[in-house]
Amino acid sequence: MLKKIFLPSILLVLAYGFWISPDFKEIAAGVAIFLFGMISLEEGFKAFSGGTLENILQKSTDRLHKSISFGFVATAIMQSSSLVSVLTISFLGAGLIGLTQGVGIILGANIGTTTGAWLMAGFGLKVKISAYAMPMLVFGVILIFQKSKSLKGIGYVLTGLGFLFLGIHYMKEGFEAFKASIDLASLAVDGLKGLFIFIGIGILATVVMQSSHATIVLILAALSVGQITYENALALTIGANIGTTITAVIGSLSSNIDGKRLAGAHFIFNVTTAAIAVLIMDQIMYAVDVISTSIGIAEDNHTLKLAVFDSLFKIMGVVLFIPFIGKLVSFLENTLRSDSSKGDKDIDHALYLNDSVLEIPATAMAALTRETRHLYDNAFEIIAHGLNLHRANIVSTMDLEEVIKVSYSQNAVDIDDFYNRRIKSLYGEIIDFASRAQSEMTPEDIESLYQLKLANRDIVEAVKDTKHLQKNLVKYSTSTNEHIKEQYNTIRIGLAELLRNIDIIGTSDEEDEIILLLSKAKVHTERYDILANGTLDNLIRNGLISNEMGTSLMNDSAYAYDISKKLIAMAESIFIDVDNKMILSDEDVDSILEKKDDQ
Repeated sequence: MLKKIFLPSILLVLAYGFWISPDFKEIAAGVAIFLFGMISLEEGFKAFSGGTLENILQKSTDRLHKSISFGFVATAIMQSSSLVSVLTISFLGAGLIGLTQGVGIILGANIGTTTGAWLMAGFGLKVKISAYAMPMLVFGVILIFQKSKSLKGIGYVLTGLGFLFLGIHYMKEGFEAFKASIDLASLAVDGLKGLFIFIGIGILATVVMQSSHATIVLILAALSVGQITYENALALTIGANIGTTITAVIGSLSSNIDGKRLAGAHFIFNVTTAAIAVLIMDQIMYAVDVISTSIGIAEDNHTLKLAVFDSLFKIMGVVLFIPFIGKLVSFLENTLRSDSSKGDKDIDHALYLNDSVLEIPATAMAALTRETRHLYDNAFEIIAHGLNLHRANIVSTMDLEEVIKVSYSQNAVDIDDFYNRRIKSLYGEIIDFASRAQSEMTPEDIESLYQLKLANRDIVEAVKDTKHLQKNLVKYSTSTNEHIKEQYNTIRIGLAELLRNIDIIGTSDEEDEIILLLSKAKVHTERYDILANGTLDNLIRNGLISNEMGTSLMNDSAYAYDISKKLIAMAESIFIDVDNKMILSDEDVDSILEKKDDQ
């Protein structure tokens, strides 16, 4: 409803502005071109977010000061706090970084936006930057039409910069022409009243343009030709800083609960910083004068002094907030809780799949991988219970012979009920999300996505095979016939060992260890094939088990063999790097194991 009223109102205001003043068209066109440049710039940097940016983000945010530094550097380079916010929300939504790290990045990005004001005040207003824009646009457009993703990315970056420069030029020229017909400086309001009025205008302008960067550039352009007073420009800057939180709030609507908490942190930080700035405005202005004089800025150079103010204002806010980030995160976690009312509370749902991670293919893949592990975690539980084993014992260091002696339950667990509550819905959400994520992916990403889909299918099929295995396993693992009991306990030991190894694999960072464990699991799985190794024939031929037992054992061995193959295939997909999938041969595994035994 708000959009239906808001958009027509903006269009009507613009149409009226065009009608009363031809010069207003140039200013509005400059803003539009500038915003389009920011969109192109963001698109260009997204082209390079297929791994490099994500790796840097994860390695550069393990400490608060690193998170703040990353936010600052990324925003200074990309000249877009919006893109940094989207990246942060995407990574937060995918569970790749924590809320504290996300807050640190947002604080750093806030400081990073000040570089745009310095570039505009120190360079953009003194040089005819439209001359630089034209070559950038020409080369940029040519590169956009190339097939290479990297060249396309460079093309979008060049085009974005070209449009940014062109937009600044038109805004500056528009205000200079506009001054001849209407002097906006005559509408200046002094004192506290003016401060609040222009803060409100700054908020409104930023909400409309969805870019505090564009608002600051507009303020500097107007200030450079005397269309607004220095004091009112300072108030507009504070308002722009508050208005930019709307971008984060909108971006968080499609995110998970942590994305919403991050938007809440952004809002609290910016509003609180603005309130403090209003309370000590005179002191900040005095500090700006002192700093400006010390670095050689002339007293009447209000554009550069505005850049000083913008930097001082935002750095002050970050410094004040750093000691309270832990408390802020705790407050947000206690205040904004996840919505547990989604359907039946007993039905498990996706933890990492939300629209915010779809912004970038890499985060979509990361979220799907983590969700696949979530599905496997649920499957691990039911497979363990289907084998009548305690999960905690399987993942412990307890000897496997002892693990199978401790029963989980006297009665068979209801696998169908578990499947409906913990597997079915979650699996459906993963497949649906994977289909939506595919539209923005490269052929290489789509191939990796296909492997993830197969991994999820293998997990589900392993659970279904466990259901088939369970009936006779419960019956014969406690049988008075020691031979059939031994065979079913061997099946239980084999699957328990596989589950234990996959648990080790899931927590290991050593690629060699992962490959060895999976290769070892493959070898052992093949050894448990009682048809191939002659065990079944020997038991029946010597009358050690009945024909009925033999038939059950043959079928159930096949189920156990299938469960093992599917879980190993799943582990290969989600725990081994796609470019480094090399499973060792039986001879290699035996050789390595013999060497370890000798040591």
